[in-house]
Amino acid sequence: MPQHKSAKKALRQSEKRRLRNKVFKSRVKTEIKKFLNYLSQGDLVKAEEQLKMAQSLLHKGVSKGIFPKNKAGNKIAKLFIKFNQSKLKAFTQSAA
Repeated sequence: MPQHKSAKKALRQSEKRRLRNKVFKSRVKTEIKKFLNYLSQGDLVKAEEQLKMAQSLLHKGVSKGIFPKNKAGNKIAKLFIKFNQSKLKAFTQSAA
């Protein structure tokens, strides 16, 4: 445990930040799970809306310093790849 006044304050601040970041990360994960769920159901319209929401939250997380820039970029790219593959699959099934 910290002995100095400034160390005690730093501990309080870091705990507040940790909890705030935890809530934000949980929200991002939930939005990504919703997107993947819509994608597996084949609902591309709702999946696209959810993808935009997840992308927005990931960008906000970067600007707040919660996620590294490259991690968010990589995650968004992977989500878009999954979305485009599902879109292509649905298009080829409807055309055939």
